[in-house]
Order: sequence, then structure tokens, then C-alpha cells
Amino acid sequence: MTKYSLNILIAVFAILLLSMAHFRFIDSYIQIVVMTIGINIMMATSLNLVNGNMGEFTCGHAAFMCVGAYVSSVLSVFCFGSKFGDPLLPAASVLIVFPIILLIGGGVAAVSSLLVSVPSFKTRDDYLAIISIAVNYMIISALENMDFIGGSRGFQGMKDTVWAMVDIFDGPWMMFWVINFTILTVWVIRRFISSTYGKGVNAICQDEVAAEIMSVNTNKIKIINFMVAAGLAGCAGGLYAHIIGYVNPQSFNILKSTEALVMVYLGGMGSLSGAIISAVIFTMLLEVLRSQAIIDGLMSPFTLVFPDWEPSAGVIKWVMIPLLLVVVMQFRPEGIMGNRELGDIFPWLKKFYRFK
Repeated sequence: MTKYSLNILIAVFAILLLSMAHFRFIDSYIQIVVMTIGINIMMATSLNLVNGNMGEFTCGHAAFMCVGAYVSSVLSVFCFGSKFGDPLLPAASVLIVFPIILLIGGGVAAVSSLLVSVPSFKTRDDYLAIISIAVNYMIISALENMDFIGGSRGFQGMKDTVWAMVDIFDGPWMMFWVINFTILTVWVIRRFISSTYGKGVNAICQDEVAAEIMSVNTNKIKIINFMVAAGLAGCAGGLYAHIIGYVNPQSFNILKSTEALVMVYLGGMGSLSGAIISAVIFTMLLEVLRSQAIIDGLMSPFTLVFPDWEPSAGVIKWVMIPLLLVVVMQFRPEGIMGNRELGDIFPWLKKFYRFK
């Protein structure tokens, strides 16, 4: 059993999933759920780099998702859409250009993270949380006042890029890109954490003063870590925008950042496996709560007291998410995995990604 066994298993699973989508064994709704899980994995694992591995407390991660979504959307429409006139590039080049567009969106999001990382040199904990929330609102307010990209009305036209892919080959292209970028995100984070910079990140988490005494350039490490996390969130935003075909600044407000926080704390601080597991559980829970029958069942004790109350799925979502966080903090504050990985709990799994 070699270290490539896990890679083979992931490739087989991805091919099977894409084949089922292509031949309509799974419908559009299931495909959307799968893609949402992928995007949430990217958001949870990237935020876990800052809040978990580095021990900081940032609350505005959706801001970087927003930057990536808008940058990649505008570039996509310029290159392959008709909103700004004739497309700049031929449709045949979409399969090469599209991932580059997503990476550019992630790069701009990474640069925008300097708005948080630079002030973090002298602030921590609650102060850093306030700064990150402020940056979240700054970015949303700025986009709402840019009329050339729709302002508060939002921006659309990204579906032209998706249709260009379908014209080349009629397949589940967005699922293909989400799966690949999700795998890329997990791989990048794992390699980063195991690198020299990653060791510096963990040192800052344990004791920043001691890390500086041991010659760790904490300011540099913070900038790099914030940029990696923000860049991956930006790629997630670009994928999200092309799946929906429409993007609005308010889609990335503090509530979206709260979703990422819940996934991180539910999975366990500093655990990559925990962030992935919690993203899957969290997404499935939200889908279950879309059912009005389930909502009526959950709320039946309350409706006996308040007979005129007819709770909607949106209201229940923001009742259950904070409640879930409260329950986790009360009964398992370390999260599902704590700071451990699956290989630490089930040692036999290590043979799938290490030499035997």
C-alpha cells in the first residue's frame, strides 16, 4: 500500500460522481448540494488556517469570498459574455481560461486580506474580530456603490461562460471544477501546514512571544497565512458565482461569515479532517431544514404557544445555526475532532497516504 492509494480512491470517487451527473443518475438538486458541500469545505478549511492553526479570531471571512466572486465574475463576463459587448476571447478557449480566471479572483482576494493581516500585527482576539467585521462591511459597501457592476442590484452574466463549456462538451462542468478546486484546496492547506511556514503558524498559535524569541518572523507568517486563507476563499467565491449565475454583495454579509465560523468550531480548531466533516454535516443539515414538513415538526411545541407564528425556512436556519453553535460550545467545545486528524483516531487510515 503506497501513499498514492488515497489519491486513487479520490480520483475514482470523483469520476464516479461526475459520471452519475453526466448520465442523469443524480438530478440537478443533488448536484447543487454536492457543489455546495465542496464550496463549504473550501470556506471551512481556509478559515481554519487562521482561526484554528494560527489561533487568531477573524469573523469576516466571507469578505474574501465576495472579492473572489466579483473579480472572477467580471473577468468571466468580459472574456466570454455579452454584457459589456463582444467577448474578448473565443469560446473554444474557455476550458483553459476559466481556471485562470478563478485563480486571479483568488489572487485579488489574497491581496485584499492585507486589510486584515496588517492590522493584526498589533491586535488580537476581540480587536482582530472587530477589524475583520469592519473589512467585511467595507467591501460590501464598496461593491454596492459600484454601479458599473450592478451595485446593490447585483451582477449577472456568468452563465455565458458555463454555456460556452457546455457547447464544447455537454457535461457537468461546474461540478467538475468544484471537485477539482476542493481537492486542490485541501492539498494546498495540508502541504502548507506541513511546511516551514506552517510550523511557524502553529508556533504563533501556541505562544506568539515565544515564537518571536525563537526567530520566527511572526508578521511575515501572519501575512502569508492570511493570504493563503483569503485566496482559497476567493476561489470558492468564484465557483459560487458561476454556479448561481448571479452575485449580490449581501450574499456575503456577516451571516455568511458566521456559517464559516460554525463549520470551523463544529469540526474542531486546527483539524483539517474536522473542517471537512463539519462542512458536510452542516450543508446536509441546512438542506434538511429546507423541508417545511420538518420545520413544522420541530416548531410544533412553539406553535402551540404562539398559534399565529408560521416560521419559514430562512427564520429556522438562523435559529438552528446559533443553537447548534451553543450546543457545541456547551457539550463539546473542542468540536467533533478537536485538534486531531482522522489518522490520529483511526491509525489504520494512515496507510492510505503514507508508505507502509
